Amino acid sequence: MNKLLNTPLKAFTLYALLVLAGSIPAYYYIVNRIWLSEIDLHNKFVKRKIETEFSKIVINDTILIQSLSLWNRIEPGIDLRPLAKPVQKSDSLYTVMRANNLHSRHSNRFRGLSSYLIINGKPYHLTVETNVEEADEIISDIAFVTFGFFILLVIGFIVLNQRISAKLWKPFYKTLHQIKAFDLSSQRSIAFEKTTILEFEELNGSLQRLIEKNISSYQEQKEFTENASHELQTPLAIIQSKLDLLLQNEALTGKESEIIEAAHKALARTSRINKNLLLLAKIENQQFVDTEPINLSQLMNDSLDFLSEHIEAKNITIEKQIEQGVFIEGNRILLEILINNLLLNAIRHNVENGKIGVEFSKHRFIVSNTGHNHSLNTANLFKRFSTSSAETPSSGLGLAIVKQICNRYHWQIHYSFDQQLHCFFVAF
Repeated sequence: MNKLLNTPLKAFTLYALLVLAGSIPAYYYIVNRIWLSEIDLHNKFVKRKIETEFSKIVINDTILIQSLSLWNRIEPGIDLRPLAKPVQKSDSLYTVMRANNLHSRHSNRFRGLSSYLIINGKPYHLTVETNVEEADEIISDIAFVTFGFFILLVIGFIVLNQRISAKLWKPFYKTLHQIKAFDLSSQRSIAFEKTTILEFEELNGSLQRLIEKNISSYQEQKEFTENASHELQTPLAIIQSKLDLLLQNEALTGKESEIIEAAHKALARTSRINKNLLLLAKIENQQFVDTEPINLSQLMNDSLDFLSEHIEAKNITIEKQIEQGVFIEGNRILLEILINNLLLNAIRHNVENGKIGVEFSKHRFIVSNTGHNHSLNTANLFKRFSTSSAETPSSGLGLAIVKQICNRYHWQIHYSFDQQLHCFFVAF
């Protein structure tokens, strides 16, 4: 995943590369045009100088022709030859590729001037040619320099991006760090630092209002849950006692007894849900603040002994690997609830003659059990009022309480289905 700050840097780098690469032919065209223009001026200057010098010299034709023949051999860039008759043509410029007389192995580009002169009253043809640097050499040199500057640009982009971003985005990273560390259950708001950057200040203000609103809603919800659960305890207890009195009435018919018994079961389930909701509210309100060193190994064995009747009722085999002498700092009530809920979940959703595996060490706690031959829905497994099986209905709060206790101690809990075993893994 790419960082936000690196995304524009890549775009800028690509844009700079395309611009600099496209500038190479433009540089070549401009340099070549200037070069040819200067050479043309040089060749015309040579022509004027020849005309001027020959106009000052008085020499016969024979000596002139001999001198020109020697000069043409010595000066390869200038060729002056007599003509049979005058030619009425204006000066012309041309470019030609041919072998260099000094370097016959290589072809060179020459810029030439063709002109017609009158010397001693006779027509002559003058050719002035100047060697031009090779095009491929020009392009390679320009490309080398251009890409050198491109590397400097990229290095500069990276350094500037890091330095500017470190200062510019510092308020954003502080806000992000505070948001990551925020815990809604702690009910503590976040005090964002003031910044001179308008966008970050608006972001902090919006987040501040959003967090305060969520904290208020969360607090109201928890208070409602706690109050409702607490207030329901008394009427539920009264209904329970009234149903018990009705069941003791000898005048009840069989049908009436069945109705009362069904109501009694529904009331018992409602009472369990109410107690679990009250427990969740207390955990979220951090009312279990007392901590002490607890021997988890002993606590695990005590829980297995306490649930032995439930285990024997289904003829379940226990396979345990419990490391002895493991202590942890925590609240005894919460840890008992954590262990008992996981074990009860493994018993309730097991099959007759099944098995339960308990593995316990200093860093982890694993409860596995046989059961349904398919994986559970992990998306809703730890949510409230979510049941994993219609065959073994429950309040749907047991695993939610386990998850809340793990969050309380910053432990990790995971579920997996492997080799026909449902496994709950708690990492301390």
